[in-house]
Amino acid sequence: MRAHPSNAPAVELHPYLTFAVADEEYAIEVLRVREILAFVPLTKVPRAPQFVSGVMNLRGTVVPVIDLRVKLGMEPTVVTPHTCIIIVEIVNDHGNTIMGLLTDDVKQVIDLAADDIEPPPSFGTKIDLTYLLGMGDLGDRFALILDIDRVLTALELIAASNVAAEAEQANA
Repeated sequence: MRAHPSNAPAVELHPYLTFAVADEEYAIEVLRVREILAFVPLTKVPRAPQFVSGVMNLRGTVVPVIDLRVKLGMEPTVVTPHTCIIIVEIVNDHGNTIMGLLTDDVKQVIDLAADDIEPPPSFGTKIDLTYLLGMGDLGDRFALILDIDRVLTALELIAASNVAAEAEQANA
């Protein structure tokens, strides 16, 4: 918590991880991030949804990796030395799912107070507004805060999980 000068009440801060996808900066709650990995080659899975780049082995668990560029309606990610995979936990009615998010670059961890978060813009973004919780004020710029639980629909989440299950069975 950060205290304001004088006798003002303390402001509760929440940490967010910021990362780049195309020319936009996005953020997700740090509590949802399991780990950040340098890009590793992914195993392609036949008939996987277009937004699933492939699967990876994360300490014995097969994890589907989502290309955020494709899911957000952009061209697929071109791997560079800055490309990262953010391992996140997605929560929905069917439980928790571990998934990788392919991003162009990881930026920083920032602390935001409720006052630092604006409602999602009604114009000017390239993505579906239902994916956004709001915009975080970073001082000289904004980060679009993703609602990681809504980026994939329930059916897409099941499809991505099935890709991982199929890959696991193929390796067994």
